Amino acid sequence: MQRILIALILALSTTVALAALDKPLMPGAKVAFLGMTFTDWSTEGAYNGVRPDETARLKLLEGATRDRFIEEGFVILSNDPVATELASTANPADCYGCDVRMAARLGADYVLVGEIQKISNLILSVNLVLRDVRSGETLRGLAVDIRSNTDESWLRGIRYILKNHFFKS
Repeated sequence: MQRILIALILALSTTVALAALDKPLMPGAKVAFLGMTFTDWSTEGAYNGVRPDETARLKLLEGATRDRFIEEGFVILSNDPVATELASTANPADCYGCDVRMAARLGADYVLVGEIQKISNLILSVNLVLRDVRSGETLRGLAVDIRSNTDESWLRGIRYILKNHFFKS
């Protein structure tokens, strides 16, 4: 009986957690977009350091993400009041809640962070997470793997996340 109860609790907790990812987003909400972080786990990065084309692609994805949120009616807040803390944070997508705390200081309803993880020049992962600032609850979050290290493949990854998960109709 105890095993059945544990199995039932686990099944329901997963269902409840996934249900949060389909909650409607508040129209006109204020979003603290803390940007995208590039994490290079490839041996290429270890030997050659930062590549200017990848740095430019990161800015390209930030612009595409920001533009899509604005198109959907969200207000993107300025990060100026938390610029110093943000600059000293290695990865706002993985900082033990510092993203939510910074967003709260900005007066945001939601905080948005992203990460590009490079495994090799062929295999990369695009990650995007939207959290409710008051509760810290993840409202949207998805990671997609992409193949090839080009502007087109990076944009395809972020557009897939935005179209099929964040703003699916």
